[in-house]
Amino acid sequence: MQKIEEAKSKFGTLLEQQLARIEKMKQNATPINYADCKPIIIGITGGDGIGPAITKASKDVLEYLLADAIAVGKIELRNIEGLTIERRAAEKVAIPPAVLDELKKCHVILKGPTTTPQAGDEWPNIESANVAMRKELDLFANVRPVRVPEKGLDWTFFRENTEGAYALGSQGIHVNDDLAIDFTVATTQGCERIIRAAFEYAKANGKKRVTAVTKSNVVKTTDGKFSMIAKEISKNYTGIILDEWYIDIMTAKLIDEKRRTQFEVMVLPNLYGDILTDEAAEFQGGVGTAGSANIGARYAMFEAIHGSAPRMVKEGRDIYADPASMLRASAMLLSHIGYVKESEKLTNALDICTVSEKKIVITGRDTGCTCTEFAAYIMTTCKNI
Repeated sequence: MQKIEEAKSKFGTLLEQQLARIEKMKQNATPINYADCKPIIIGITGGDGIGPAITKASKDVLEYLLADAIAVGKIELRNIEGLTIERRAAEKVAIPPAVLDELKKCHVILKGPTTTPQAGDEWPNIESANVAMRKELDLFANVRPVRVPEKGLDWTFFRENTEGAYALGSQGIHVNDDLAIDFTVATTQGCERIIRAAFEYAKANGKKRVTAVTKSNVVKTTDGKFSMIAKEISKNYTGIILDEWYIDIMTAKLIDEKRRTQFEVMVLPNLYGDILTDEAAEFQGGVGTAGSANIGARYAMFEAIHGSAPRMVKEGRDIYADPASMLRASAMLLSHIGYVKESEKLTNALDICTVSEKKIVITGRDTGCTCTEFAAYIMTTCKNI
């Protein structure tokens, strides 16, 4: 009975925390206008594993593309040190407070992959830095495009970033040796803003279909809320069809050649979005080729969608890591802050260097080029576009 009472007490605390978070969401932060930022501060943090190598390559490309804006003080690239697993473990926090303070002084962030501890490894049980950053900066929309024109694929995923199964991922309860409980979270405010963001994107980009992906036939309370809110919001968008697919069959339909070209914009709770976007990225060459945007009202963070690959570092291969995903994220960052021409130039260069021309290639080993050499290839290509 004591174990049960302890679990009840902890659950009550979690409920209080979530209700407090809802009150913050109701305050509706004013969206940032980058035209008013003098300069626009881009924070760059390398993270763990291969992160510093691929982030440095991406920074080199950004410095090249933004040279004129940097020279006149419109843009500042600022290095943010300390978002490493060693420091996070030493301070037993997901993000060291001093590092978080520096991140909050920036307008947008380019972030390398960070290591998330798991049971049985050498690190303490601290929360994912990604999850923490999304919560601390209220980056509620994870936007991941996947485009493969030759296969007729043009998908944009809107993954909810601050709720679902990941919201309390490190705060589950071991009731006793036989029973462990985790929690999933869905709020009206959280569901509304991600679903509305997906419909607004569809409206602005001439898309005719938004697909909500849930498991609401089984997970009836939280997924059911997501599904019902999607249906209500869809009534305000004439000409855009809402359809709903369950996550299990949706993973199959992405590889169905007859069906998959019909999907355009997909909106999903956190866990399902994580799964489906990794599957989708395989169509354009794997998770190493896809970038990711994490958007809130005040802040935005851009990152590769793959992990920190610690094995590559242990084997001395981090200099051969593929920076394409970070460079795709950098292109998304440029577009987000209003540098659309530079974004298009980088995107076109990536298509040339990774698909059509491929004068040098990344293999992850010394049989291919280094990430620094690949960045130089990208810059040379940009110059000729």
